[in-house]
Amino acid sequence: MIRHLVLFKLNEGVEREEPRVVAGARAFEELGALVPGVLSWECGWNITDRPVAYDFAINSSVADTAALVAYLEHPAHQAAVTPWTEFATWVIADYEI
Repeated sequence: MIRHLVLFKLNEGVEREEPRVVAGARAFEELGALVPGVLSWECGWNITDRPVAYDFAINSSVADTAALVAYLEHPAHQAAVTPWTEFATWVIADYEI
């Protein structure tokens, strides 16, 4: 099984209450149920104000590398992630569990 972690950092001056950010978070909240092969799905906003913290996180799992590739290439994933390129940066870690 593979854990897929993504941490998003909003760009300077971008607030999570902005309509585009709210829509982006909503798209991720719905994404896990839209893509076959996703075994677990959690996402949410950071609740601390530590300077090193990222703003939004996705914690998910898939069965194997093929399922991860299928998830990444799925049109629903592409549609959900594209708006984030306008207002955030992110880091990713994929590892076996």
